[in-house]
Amino acid sequence: MDIEKLMHSLEAKHPGEHEYLQAVHEVLLSIEEVYNQHPEFEKAKIAERLVEPDRIFTFKVPWIDDNGEVQVNLGYRVQFNNAIGPYKGGLRFHSSVNLSILKFLGFEQIFKNALTTLPMGGAKGGSDFNPRGKSDAEVMRFCQSFMLELWKHIGPETDVPAGDIGVGAREIGYLNGMYKKLTNTVTGVLTGKGLEYGGSLIRPEATGFGGLYFVQQMLETAGDSLKGKTVAISGFGNVAWGAALKANQLGAKVITISGPDGYIYDPNGVSGDKIDYLLELRASCNDVVAPYAEQFGATFVPNKRPWEVKADIALPCATQNELNEEDAKHLIANGVRCVGEISNMGCTPEAIDLFIANKILYGPGKAVNAGGVATSGLEMTQNAMHLGWPAEEVDAKLHQIMGSIHTQCVHYGRQPDGYINYMKGANIAGFMKVARAMMAQGVI
Repeated sequence: MDIEKLMHSLEAKHPGEHEYLQAVHEVLLSIEEVYNQHPEFEKAKIAERLVEPDRIFTFKVPWIDDNGEVQVNLGYRVQFNNAIGPYKGGLRFHSSVNLSILKFLGFEQIFKNALTTLPMGGAKGGSDFNPRGKSDAEVMRFCQSFMLELWKHIGPETDVPAGDIGVGAREIGYLNGMYKKLTNTVTGVLTGKGLEYGGSLIRPEATGFGGLYFVQQMLETAGDSLKGKTVAISGFGNVAWGAALKANQLGAKVITISGPDGYIYDPNGVSGDKIDYLLELRASCNDVVAPYAEQFGATFVPNKRPWEVKADIALPCATQNELNEEDAKHLIANGVRCVGEISNMGCTPEAIDLFIANKILYGPGKAVNAGGVATSGLEMTQNAMHLGWPAEEVDAKLHQIMGSIHTQCVHYGRQPDGYINYMKGANIAGFMKVARAMMAQGVI
């Protein structure tokens, strides 16, 4: 495989799609050695076929706001690869959404879903619509208009969307209601549903819970544990909430959260009522964390990220490329033991290179944050069986899945000196499963 030639071709065809090109380049570098050991992959052009989506749908989403004004947004669905199962991936509603971000997320989703051991392909979608500050009626009208176009391309055995940034229980409910109306069916075509109509227990917490289960196993494999460790977390939504909750349950102390306005440093620990307050904050304060400081007597640091704080463990839980090279230098200088991406592609390539060069335990998003889509897969199973499992059973299955993902990463990522390159391990494990499935099914 000639990575430079392939990347040059992609850059020429998709200029300016930086996030997508970054994600592809990272994976290709990781799998190059194993790919070249399989000449059948090169003959079948597996890499060239894998890096391009199967199809992309782009559509306008007209809707009427509460003032009677017509608004128009763009909607997308990127169906990337279904070699191992139906397309599966979230919908993101945020003003920053563009095709590059959705292609990067869809590409990552291929390998993440493969790692879960569940039969799910990779996809992603969304819109540049931002639900923040919109009334329930406005969000409902937008979601109904969005689904009016999307429903033709999805189904429980074809493509199963879920939530992501800006798409929570409210949005999933409106989307599901419109899909049901249009198709006259009641199916598990969306995950992240309310418990009253087919949702799964612990789904909102699952990404954070799974991330901590993975980090726990990283530390235990290295002869360490979470107990007594300090944890720096970014974000303050569902992912950060689930991560903070599980970190406390496993004996660690969470000392930061963050938002677009800056970060909170709470040396007494984000625990108990403080964790519950994260969701209240998210719902009521227009994406700012500063009120936490007033509520609980903590320190608010404006316009900065929490990676300058001394912590044993760093968990990016907000968005892509939120931890850069300078942040990595701060963390390493402060003695960080482990970095786990609970956000998708939370670290820049330069930051990742520094962590690996310094033998820091680094877990990539496609492995660490796979608990969310894994629990979505469990929701699909419950829907197909027309039953619901208790929280303990879902949590046990999630824990088992994260353990399996960790085992795969260790198998492919252990270096001769004993250091485990989790990024390489995750990429190779996910790639090999998808590549073999593609080979078995011919050139299609």
